[in-house]
Order: sequence, then structure tokens, then C-alpha cells
Amino acid sequence: MSRIDETMDFVPVRIAVMTVSDTRTPDDDKSGTTLVDRLVGAGHKLADRMILRDERAEIAAQLRTWCANPEIDVILTTGGTGLTGRDVTVEAHRDVYEKEIEAFGTVFTIVSMNKIGTSAVQSRATGGVSNGTYLFALPGSPGACKDAWDEILSLQLDYRHRPCNFVEIFPRLDEHKRRK
Repeated sequence: MSRIDETMDFVPVRIAVMTVSDTRTPDDDKSGTTLVDRLVGAGHKLADRMILRDERAEIAAQLRTWCANPEIDVILTTGGTGLTGRDVTVEAHRDVYEKEIEAFGTVFTIVSMNKIGTSAVQSRATGGVSNGTYLFALPGSPGACKDAWDEILSLQLDYRHRPCNFVEIFPRLDEHKRRK
């Protein structure tokens, strides 16, 4: 079973948060604020934050910019993971991924099933890696952001989490580029 090894030191991670919405502003971005409050509360560092419209090319371009920034380890996006025509965040993420973390979407669905039942099938939450940076696309509701952070990301982004976590493999995420 998973656990936090309290004998180890916590390692803060630098996280950027993007809200994808045609209507949200900094004053009413509840999902982005939920993520920021949780990541800072856990001891991580907010590296950047922004709101972008539901435009696939613009989202992908910003994801690439953040992935190229050595001061950003993880990118969390919220919004645009549904089934409507303007929901393009998942496609933008997949335009950027070098590798997809398929199990993230599966685990998110399991967590969601426990909260909202079969309505969980309407989410396309996803995760991946690009240029040594983790990227996670979360639904646009504060509840979904809480669930993703509390049940999955807070653990996987904690170096002390056992038996394994995302942080401990940071140095190896781009090893394929160093072998050339």
C-alpha cells in the first residue's frame, strides 16, 4: 500500500498552472485557485500561472514554452477536457507529449467514479511527459481539481511517497536525449 516515508526530506516541485477557458478571469478562476492553494499548501512552488482561451494551437504553444523552461517541473491545466467542440486541451496536450501516462486517466476515472458515479466517463483527464516535464490535464471543476490533487498528484509529486513517485525519476525523464 502507498505511504509517505517521514524519514525522508520533502522535495518541493516547481509547478505552473494554466486554466483553459473562454470565460474565466483571474477573479473567478476557482479551479486554478484550487490547484494553486493545494500545491502551495503542500510545500511546492508556483512557477507560473495563466488563463488561456480554448485554442488548441495557443495551448500547445504555451505548454511547449513551459516545457522548455528549466524552472518548471510540472504543468497542471484545468478545463477543456470534456466532450464539446471547444474542449481542445487534451488534443493540445497530446500535440506536446513525448510519452503519455495512460494510467493517470484511468486512475482519475476510478477516483471520479467514487465521487460522481458514471458521469466520470465524460472526463478525458490525461497526463504525459515532454522535455523532462510532467503535464496533467484536469477537468475544469474545482471538485475534479481537488480530487486529482488530493487523491493522485499530491502523492505522486511527493518524493517521500512509497513505493514510487514521479519526483524520483525526474533525472531520467530525458535520458534518451543524452544517449545520442
